[in-house]
Amino acid sequence: MTTVLAVDQGTSGTKAMVVDGSDRVLSVVELPVHPRYLSGGGVEQDPAELLDSVLESGRRAVAEAGVRIDGVTLANQGETVLAWDPATGEPLTPAIVWQDRRSAGICAERAEWAGLVAERTGLVLDPYFSAPKMRWIRDRLTGDGVVTTSDTWLLHRLTGEFVTDAATASRSLLTDLDTAAWSPELLEVFGLGGERLPRIAACDEIVGETTAFGGRAPVGGLVVDQQAALLAQRCLEPGEAKCTFGTGAFLLANMGTTPVRSGAGLAASVAWQARGQTSYCLDGQVPTAASAVRWLRDLGLVGGAPELDTVAAPDADGVLCVPALAGLSAPWWAPDATASFTGMTLSTTAGHLVKAVLDGIAAQVAELADCTARDTGAALPRLRVDGGLTRSRVLMQAVADLLQTQVDVYPSEHATALGAVAFARSALDPALPLADAVVDWTPDTAYTPRIGAAEAAAFRARWRAAVESTAIAKKEKE
Repeated sequence: MTTVLAVDQGTSGTKAMVVDGSDRVLSVVELPVHPRYLSGGGVEQDPAELLDSVLESGRRAVAEAGVRIDGVTLANQGETVLAWDPATGEPLTPAIVWQDRRSAGICAERAEWAGLVAERTGLVLDPYFSAPKMRWIRDRLTGDGVVTTSDTWLLHRLTGEFVTDAATASRSLLTDLDTAAWSPELLEVFGLGGERLPRIAACDEIVGETTAFGGRAPVGGLVVDQQAALLAQRCLEPGEAKCTFGTGAFLLANMGTTPVRSGAGLAASVAWQARGQTSYCLDGQVPTAASAVRWLRDLGLVGGAPELDTVAAPDADGVLCVPALAGLSAPWWAPDATASFTGMTLSTTAGHLVKAVLDGIAAQVAELADCTARDTGAALPRLRVDGGLTRSRVLMQAVADLLQTQVDVYPSEHATALGAVAFARSALDPALPLADAVVDWTPDTAYTPRIGAAEAAAFRARWRAAVESTAIAKKEKE
């Protein structure tokens, strides 16, 4: 096999990794990026910082590896968008991040199209996805240039091409799930019919070349970040699922090669296009996971993620948290929902609050797992997990307890990048089966439930009541 530079451009950081043909990770370079959280639900990034982080991390990773790379691949944030000048490549707006909720009004204005959007795309009419944010940019910021997801802009700066991948495009509310192609009707729903749109490439396709990281190298194997992690965790059969705990938490379940729609409030999208087939997945999102931990840190309740397990109390002493700090996604789809703590007394400590936040994240993941079970007809036999927050034993145990299933921890913090490596290998070697392109792994740690089903059900019922009485109440009043 060949040596690949994989760049995972995420919400809170950019990671570059060089992996050789023997699955050896030769170098890893991580650089932070700094999203700006604004009042009114705005979340923005500086496009120049994103590009600089891609170039700097990639160049440093190649230098540290000390080998010639045979290909470059990019995993991206998915629904983050910006406007830019296709003639110069210069950004015309900030990058509007997937967490940004300011386009909620645009979705509300199109409520009559919600059924059509759901049927055509498999998604929900919600500001989480790309099209409402694209419309918001056109309404509020600029009508100039092109407006695309961040991967298209980054790839243009690297290769000069104008392209996205099928998995990323399927997260836009602008593609037909059955054909994985741009839909003229959906474009008109969002008033984007006159926009220039990138070519949609397969995830095992070479899309261009770059000299940004040294010598000339082909670029391909493009994919959205969560689908990259799905492949890295070898969720290759229908019903197999993973959850990535990053800025948010994202549960995805492979649904095979037949396009499906969720009946339980999940999103359906393209998992990947490879080897002439389109595979699909269902997914649910917890908008704030690591970002909720950062919020706790900013309040002074914890020094950072590494301190979670030492600060968290053994139990929350009756405190419940709905950590809807950036709204609620599946299955509630309440973008204006807000966070809450309930059950506090004068005896409540910082440790109780930290534990309640971790329990709240786990409870949302459990709700997503239940939705997946309703759609697939079977409870998850196990959940594979990755991401920085999997280092919190308290959080992972809470997930196992509330799901009442085994949780297997991926042995590397770099699942997204390693999944991108697999797609790059498949792009560079068309004869290589996709399963053989994946770096092999066994669980680093496994968690099994320590509480019974009745206790888990009782907690989840109390937590759902907290959601209904606080976060959802605002939506119902409106």
